[in-house]
Amino acid sequence: MWKYYVIALIMIVLDQWSKWLVVNNMELRESIPIIEGVFYLTSHRNAGAAFGILQGQMWLFYIATVIVVGVVIYYIQTEGKKSPWLATALGLVLGGAIGNFIDRVLFGAVVDFLDVYIFSYNYPIFNVADMALVTGVIMLIIHVIKEEKKAKN
Repeated sequence: MWKYYVIALIMIVLDQWSKWLVVNNMELRESIPIIEGVFYLTSHRNAGAAFGILQGQMWLFYIATVIVVGVVIYYIQTEGKKSPWLATALGLVLGGAIGNFIDRVLFGAVVDFLDVYIFSYNYPIFNVADMALVTGVIMLIIHVIKEEKKAKN
């Protein structure tokens, strides 16, 4: 089971290292074009949740993160033994949740910096922890769908 915690730890280290680089090398709101019109590194802080909702509700994020982390660890220990796919997904969710939690504790906001334009739409700025969370949740959805199909057969 330890390897799924290693996945979480790797995500936390990559996330915090990338955020450290942004905080120490870029001014807030500074934007560096990587692919003009498509991809930028933009120093941004988000005091809310995904897409900037619930701005300033730190107490809610602290409580929710502690609950999520507890539930994820429980499922890694119990259900993760049955499915490496599920345990990997949970490891990614765990790493992403802790990565953003660290920011909220240290800075009172999450450090975001990956800024993508899809045609004319400016996708909300995100970070490595967000990528781990989204990937883990997509994997969880796939797992649930596969398990439901198995149960029907």
